[in-house]
Amino acid sequence: MRFLRRSLVGLFLLAVTLALAAWAANTVRGAVVAKMNEEPRSFPQRERVFAVNVTQISSATLSPELVVFGEVRSRNTLALRTPVGGTIVWTDPALVEGGTVTAGQVLLRVDTATAQAARDRIAADVRDAEAEVRDAERGLTLSADELAQAQSQVDLRQGALIRASDLAQRGVGTQSAVEEGQLALSNAQSTILTRRQSQAQAEARLDQARTALDRVRIDLAEADRTLDDTTVTAVFDGVLTDVTTAQGARLTANESFGTLMDPAQLEVAFRISTAQFARLLQGAGQVIGLPVTASVDVDGLDLTATGTVDRVGGAVGEGQTGRQLFAALDAAPGVRPGDFVTVRVQEPPMDNVAQLPATAVAADSTVLVVDADNRLLEQAVQVLRRQGDNVIIAAGGLEGLTVVTARTPLLGEGIGVRPIVPAGSEPAAPENVTLDDDRRAKLKAYVTDSRMPDDTKARILAQLDAPEVPAATIARLESRMGS
Repeated sequence: MRFLRRSLVGLFLLAVTLALAAWAANTVRGAVVAKMNEEPRSFPQRERVFAVNVTQISSATLSPELVVFGEVRSRNTLALRTPVGGTIVWTDPALVEGGTVTAGQVLLRVDTATAQAARDRIAADVRDAEAEVRDAERGLTLSADELAQAQSQVDLRQGALIRASDLAQRGVGTQSAVEEGQLALSNAQSTILTRRQSQAQAEARLDQARTALDRVRIDLAEADRTLDDTTVTAVFDGVLTDVTTAQGARLTANESFGTLMDPAQLEVAFRISTAQFARLLQGAGQVIGLPVTASVDVDGLDLTATGTVDRVGGAVGEGQTGRQLFAALDAAPGVRPGDFVTVRVQEPPMDNVAQLPATAVAADSTVLVVDADNRLLEQAVQVLRRQGDNVIIAAGGLEGLTVVTARTPLLGEGIGVRPIVPAGSEPAAPENVTLDDDRRAKLKAYVTDSRMPDDTKARILAQLDAPEVPAATIARLESRMGS
């Protein structure tokens, strides 16, 4: 009996298990069939709209700025050198780095002992040469007197010869007396030749003495200049720099011991590319005269100086490119030679142009324009200048277009956007807006189907039923709807 009872219980449990398995399989089959037979749920596809910053193109007359870097220099710079060598025996207290001096101020003196001794020796040579000239003049005078005396002897001998000839012709004198007179006259004439030669030698001696005197006088003048060169003075008012000497130091001839520069006459030298130089020529016709601003940033405080371009470098220079320009600075408070400055050259004005952020223009010189349906269109532009973070484009035919100020890889032609106008340039929007029936119905349907809390739905629906709906509410709902 026990075996039978247990067998019946087992059969009963098996039957119940099979019945439950069949019921579960039937339930799963019915659910699968119902799922396959029902229509698929469709969710409205919402277009993705991007919020973009925009600006409106407006033509204007702009003056581009060419920004480069340059170095401030002094237009009046002089290297200080000693013409003669020697030991420095005295220096002015202003002969230090940064010392201020005036024109004619004595800077230092070199020991004058050697130069003074040389000058004294040459002065003695001058006195010797002067004595030699005087002696030669006296010799020339004596030679002239001797020549005059010899001429007198010739005249006497000539008269005696004539008398002897007359006596011989009358038979009173002898022929030997005539011959003696002729011989005496010939000797007197030979003496004249000797005296003339002595006079010529005296004249030559005087000329040589005078030439020697001129030479030693020139040497004396050079010695005086050498003596004066032992004192170095300032040529113009200025400031000293690179001073490398002091009292007691020894300098060689023509050795540099400092630099004198005029801090009031400054200029800035800067280099631009050949393309930039060509643009300046095309715009202005000439580069000389363009206004320039040079600034030095010192802990956030700008030291600014103004000036004008006054000349262009004559040659490019070995290993260099572009053109080097020089601008004379008018007033430069705080600026010193050697400062590395930022130079801004004011270019001639350009008409009918517009300025846009550089991020608005792609590499292919195109911009994204927002049309009336808030969709993007590509528009080609002509880039004229690049000004730091901005670009200047030709505004012909682009007046009034709204363009995207910052392009991203997500933006392209045909994409819907929500323009964001910068603060201050957007017209004031009305607080309340009157809706048409279609727009009101779409907004109410969206609110009804949304997952908002019931009290929020009721409040928004009440606002939508009013004749005028707050503009902020409409904008918030439409942004969520994607339209």
